[in-house]
Amino acid sequence: MLTVDFERFPIVPGERVLDLGAGAGRHSFALLRRGADVVALDYSMSEMESVAGMFAAMREAGEVPEGASSLAVRGDAYRLPFPDASFDKVVAAEVLEHLPDDERAFAELERVLKPGGKLAVTVPRWFPEQVCWALSDAYHEVEGGHVRVYRRSQILERLREVKLAPYGSHHAHALHSPYWWLKCAVGVDNDSSKLVRTYHKMLVWDIMKGPKTTRIGEALLNPVLGKSLVVYAAKRA
Repeated sequence: MLTVDFERFPIVPGERVLDLGAGAGRHSFALLRRGADVVALDYSMSEMESVAGMFAAMREAGEVPEGASSLAVRGDAYRLPFPDASFDKVVAAEVLEHLPDDERAFAELERVLKPGGKLAVTVPRWFPEQVCWALSDAYHEVEGGHVRVYRRSQILERLREVKLAPYGSHHAHALHSPYWWLKCAVGVDNDSSKLVRTYHKMLVWDIMKGPKTTRIGEALLNPVLGKSLVVYAAKRA
């Protein structure tokens, strides 16, 4: 399930791309399939070991274009282990809402981006996230959980503070908002709710099959219910 739209954020084979806060690697794998030289970075060593294993499996299965490279690195968003201007593009998907010092993280994103490079940032959208916070403290009051709810204006402000120029935005994953509202309403750790289990099965089916009906329906609902906000920005050449 990708949050970044690679039609709006096209990847040229051979570009060096950082996936900051890569987690389980969903965007890293998509970047590698598009021929990028991918660096997946996350603070979790176990996640990076899993991503490295998947990179190897993809290569063995012939899913990696010739010349594309991949690397999984454990690292800190506040002190990225790369020189200035190291990457043509950077993806930071669903990670900044976890970081207490997000200003420092934005500065690091700008630092490692090459002049003329582009950045894709995704965070939980304000309205769906506010509903989750109102329904459940357990949703966000966990170790490593969400520490803030962003408004679009705050993301734009953070980008402009580090001299990055936003050039586009959209919302994604409208079908996921009601799922999380249901989860928060019955208890995020409550696995006994039949309604939540049924909705989850539908989401898994949708992710695996991608039928046209739900794709069209979600596209229509995204401006209203999209769970994620996606913003694209560029660094001055």
